[in-house]
Amino acid sequence: MSLQLQFSGPLFHWAGPAPHYFVAVPETEAAAIRDLSRLVTYGWGMIPAQVQIGQTTFKTSLFPKEGGYLVPVKVAARRAEGVEEGQTVTLTLNVG
Repeated sequence: MSLQLQFSGPLFHWAGPAPHYFVAVPETEAAAIRDLSRLVTYGWGMIPAQVQIGQTTFKTSLFPKEGGYLVPVKVAARRAEGVEEGQTVTLTLNVG
């Protein structure tokens, strides 16, 4: 079973133990992922996904956060697409 979603959101920086940049999955799309999550999670609520931003595609895992999900955006993808903190980014997300 797989799921493809497309959505946009601002890129933000989280300065935790290892700094990362993320885009939050909107509620409607997060609900669709939750419906599929028990079939695809590999533990701790992490969900493998393939992400496309512009012409750049990469694999990552969605982070569960307060009932929703965050999509980590890799450095290479940010550089290739010229995406910076605060910009609205359109993602195509393949889960499953």
